[in-house]
Amino acid sequence: MRKIPAVLATLALAALGAAVPATTAQAAPTGALAGCADAWPSATSGYFYAYSGYGCSGFLGKAYGNDSNWGDSGGSFQGGDTNSASSILHKGTSGSAVAVYNGTGTGWTGGYACIAKSEYYVSDLSDNYFTSGAKADNAISSHRWVSNAACNGNWLT
Repeated sequence: MRKIPAVLATLALAALGAAVPATTAQAAPTGALAGCADAWPSATSGYFYAYSGYGCSGFLGKAYGNDSNWGDSGGSFQGGDTNSASSILHKGTSGSAVAVYNGTGTGWTGGYACIAKSEYYVSDLSDNYFTSGAKADNAISSHRWVSNAACNGNWLT
């Protein structure tokens, strides 16, 4: 007679053990919410990164310094990288912001917008604009490291 209550207790505990993990487990964030957060830890300190996809997917390149023309054959970004970025990541160590431009050349023309070091990344550039009014998504042609004051409040979000 004592075996039946022991068997029932064992079955009840087994059923409870199977049910609890299924109801308390939470899925990890996916898509753009997780992509840049996942890319951040493995990014090299001191660099600015650009990606062709949202959520820091589709690695385009990384740069330690300035690059005045993402479409030429010099600098960290080259050729098809120009006008291809949909997300960016800032893991600089100097405290400087990174200004991205929709123009090329060392005159740093054509509208700009900045990412602060404290911002870490922008996982979706589609709702961001340069000072010229042009959309930032798939429109970055150059970048440079600048002081936060040089951004004049034109921050990417």
